[in-house]
Amino acid sequence: MAGTVRSDLKVGMVVNVVQKHHQRTGELTQGVITRLLTKSSTHPHGIKVKLESGIVGRVKEIPL
Repeated sequence: MAGTVRSDLKVGMVVNVVQKHHQRTGELTQGVITRLLTKSSTHPHGIKVKLESGIVGRVKEIPL
């Protein structure tokens, strides 16, 4: 599932995000959401979140 819809995401979920400096390569980082940073209900490049590790990135995948 893609992470473009804010209502699909909840604090505590495990997600794969792409960090700003990895956008060209598409390298994903997995982590647990602590904050949803995007205020709009959708975003074409993924909802921006903050992970427990402090990493900020856009959600690209929600692993099953």
